[in-house]
Amino acid sequence: MRTAKLFLAIILLALSTACKNKSEKTTTEKTEETEVIATPTIPEKIAYAHGFENWKNVKNIAFTFNVDRGENHYQRHWIWNTKNNTVTHINAEDTLTYNRSKMDSLAYKTNGGFVNDKFWLLAPYNLVWDAANYDYTIKEQDTAPISKKLMKKLTIVYGSEGGYTPGDAYDFYFEDDYLIKEWTFRKANTKEPSMSTTWENYLDIAGLKIAQDHKGTDKDFKLYFDGITIDAN
Repeated sequence: MRTAKLFLAIILLALSTACKNKSEKTTTEKTEETEVIATPTIPEKIAYAHGFENWKNVKNIAFTFNVDRGENHYQRHWIWNTKNNTVTHINAEDTLTYNRSKMDSLAYKTNGGFVNDKFWLLAPYNLVWDAANYDYTIKEQDTAPISKKLMKKLTIVYGSEGGYTPGDAYDFYFEDDYLIKEWTFRKANTKEPSMSTTWENYLDIAGLKIAQDHKGTDKDFKLYFDGITIDAN
């Protein structure tokens, strides 16, 4: 997810254990009579609890990423054509449309903001999309950073090469329904949190479950999404 470095230019991003079993990846084993599917991994269970199976039907998704800190407001509006991977960025000054497979320097810089904002919006799906690029651990019970409730915790640590923010770590806190309730971002896998927020006000749209609001311990700070629309088959 990669996302945080450019976002840190705006605000400080957000954004022990049972070790990941490398053989735990979901696999399909064929026998002479039937096909047996292995148990999904915890990251996959989280992704599917958020409706990942319906992502294949999405043709376009539009959303506005908002940050409020005190009296200051910042926003970016995005339209993503998922089939041809074209992104349109709209702000108060201009509009830029680019294809993510053919980016010049301006598009690459803009795309850093898109990767960040999309990660906040769809982080559960990145647990599947990025599965080859991170290692993970599971803790069956840990204290969530905001509510202080005991929850299950998934920790992922991205590889040290590639992406916008290599080596970053994320702690996802969830309960038996596998919906993310809170998370912590740790830049460069530092021990101390760089930012922790809630995941709340879930919207169910086109079969996708999307948390619209993210609140931290700072009462003057709020990160949220509005204007979410999805064009799906």
